[in-house]
Amino acid sequence: MGKRIAAKITGVAGYVPPRVVTNFDIEKMVDTADEWIRTRTGIRERHFADPGMAASHLGTEAARKLLAAKGVRPEEIEMIVLATVTPDMLFPATACLIQDRLGASKAWGFDVSAACSGFVYALTVGAQFVGAGTHKKVLVIGSDIMSSIIDFKDRATCVLFGDGAGAVLVEPATSDSEGIIDFANDIDGSGGCDLYMPGGGSLHPATQETVEKRMHYVHQAGAQVFKYAVRRMSELAVKLLERNGLTSRDLALVVPHQANLRIIRAMQERLGVDDSKVLVNIDRFGNTTAATIPLGLVDAVEQKRLRKGDLVLLIAVGAGYTTGAILMRWAY
Repeated sequence: MGKRIAAKITGVAGYVPPRVVTNFDIEKMVDTADEWIRTRTGIRERHFADPGMAASHLGTEAARKLLAAKGVRPEEIEMIVLATVTPDMLFPATACLIQDRLGASKAWGFDVSAACSGFVYALTVGAQFVGAGTHKKVLVIGSDIMSSIIDFKDRATCVLFGDGAGAVLVEPATSDSEGIIDFANDIDGSGGCDLYMPGGGSLHPATQETVEKRMHYVHQAGAQVFKYAVRRMSELAVKLLERNGLTSRDLALVVPHQANLRIIRAMQERLGVDDSKVLVNIDRFGNTTAATIPLGLVDAVEQKRLRKGDLVLLIAVGAGYTTGAILMRWAY
């Protein structure tokens, strides 16, 4: 059995920019069709940020909603862990910008870059500080402006992504019947060339040449990513359940990363989990990268699909490759 972490999620909130972009809107930008997008991805619409709106703005709004709903003052927050692959800038960390906007004057923090697994990684990290007894209130945020790095000349990728943010509050768990039970994260760097953005880092700094070669956009080998995601998500989920003496039948809800509906369905088929136990909202948001799982938790709460004590699995695969899973008992 894995080592229980004495930390629990006590609140969730999300924020998406108001501008809705439907598949019919995408049709006007690139050679594609609503039916093609829906049947291959499950996406009907997504939200795009307006120019001048960055990951810090979305993350701040999600955090503000969360703190207001919980009645928590910003100065009570001790730590901010932000998952993003679209930071406002390379430095300072976007977590610093959010800390300042929130007025979380006593918090420290940093960014985590693990692509679509980012929120799971950030939650794993934040929970360690709470579980160790050193922190009592940690904000874990996933925020991405994917519209800023997608190529609207690449119809294979531009239809997939949306913008959004989600935040959770992590606090100490007081009993074994609530909170995070275990986690399992891994990476396979050999798959780094299957999903990446080649330009903008120290290897290929921004130049006229990198811009002309469209190196500052998402590049994806879709078939390879699909196969890896289905296999590895299933394997990691089974591993996490088995080492805690559980099976998929014990799960009340699976909140998977929302990359593609076909990936989700293939994964759940391998696990033997019914549709009623899988949170799906990709049709409304697309792939918001680090924001998909917290936005899924928001929907689960609003739809009353979670009760205190329910066994919940969070699972994601992202560029890197990164894979992350967290098993928990819902705390409220």
